[in-house]
Formats: sequence, C-alpha cells, structure tokens
Amino acid sequence: MPVVFNKHIDKDTILAVWKIEESEELLLAGLQLKQHELDYLSSLNNGKRLLHWLSTRLLLRTMLNTADYIDCRIDEHGKPYLVNSNIQISLSHSYDYAAVMIGEKSVGVDIEQVKTKIQRIQQKFLSFEELELPHVRDNIKGLYACWCAKEAVYKWYGKKGLELKKHIHVQPFELGNEGSMDVNVDLPKGTQKLTVYYFNTIEGYMLGYVVG
Repeated sequence: MPVVFNKHIDKDTILAVWKIEESEELLLAGLQLKQHELDYLSSLNNGKRLLHWLSTRLLLRTMLNTADYIDCRIDEHGKPYLVNSNIQISLSHSYDYAAVMIGEKSVGVDIEQVKTKIQRIQQKFLSFEELELPHVRDNIKGLYACWCAKEAVYKWYGKKGLELKKHIHVQPFELGNEGSMDVNVDLPKGTQKLTVYYFNTIEGYMLGYVVG
C-alpha cells in the first residue's frame, strides 16, 4: 500500500494518506469482511466508489496495526465509528487518494482534488466576510483551504444540522502550501474555537484536518 503521507499529529493522533493503485481484488484480499459489508459492496457500481470504500478500510486496518476484523460502522448522522472501541476515526477520499485519521479525541479530515469549478460555488459555503479575506475570493488554493477546513470541522462534529456557511466561520489566515486557520463553530452549546490545519503538498490535492 503506497502511503504517501504519515504523520503523528500528537501522541494519540495519526493522519495517513495513500495513493490508490491496487485493484479491487487486491484490496479485498487485505480485508476480513462480514456479510453485511459484502452486501453493501454489491450495491456499489464497480469503479471509484468501490475502490474508495475498500481503500479507506484497508488504510484504517494498517494504521491500527492489526490483522483482526475491524467492525467499522456508520451511525445515524453518517459518521464512521468503530464498534466496541473508544478510538475516534475520520475517513475521506478523492479520486486517486484516501485519507484516514485516528485518535483518542474527536477528529476530522477531508481531502479534495483541486479543480477550478470551486469558483462557481464559493458563495454557497463562504460568507461575504469570508470571501473578503485576503487570498480567498476567486483564489483556487484559498477556496480549497477553506472548503477542506470546513469539511474537516463538519466531520469532527459528526452530527446533522451543522452548515458550512451558516455555522462554521473561517478567521483571517496566511495562505501557503501548508498552514493553519482559526475557525469559530456555532454549536448548540455555544461557539467553539478550533485550529484547523491544511496542506496541498500532494500535487493537485488539498487536505484539511482538525483534532478537538
């Protein structure tokens, strides 16, 4: 498995990214799947969706360093979790890459292939104030840094009702190939401030992640 990025965020949190080069058969050979998982896979069309599902599970298995069966489920909010384990996980994929984050605290990761079409939807996920930040409006790299940061926060929270534009607010930040930004999140219990990290050192992709 070609892991292209592996980082210990802190002593309890790991983030890994790998390039999907294996076939469906090779990915399946590395997993122990139960019938309900096989039934789900049979509902997917052959192609990227199937490879994405298999690759995130195989990367998760590799990061947990086990040959045993891993019971990874999706809860009623769409958040992945491990049955009978306190380890928190977040999964993401985009085209030829998969990303997995594990830790003892809640985590969120999002990876996206960088495309110019994001300019057409920037007003759907960014407020006027955010679009007025330096290096954001019509700046593809800046837009993807904000998009991945907000998606990572959305996955970190893991419950329905959180909206990228309405509830997740990016604060001024310096744009580079990698960096961080402060994000204020309007939650039912009040506003929470998070620091979200991003990088696009993988050519053609942006990734954002958060631990909290």
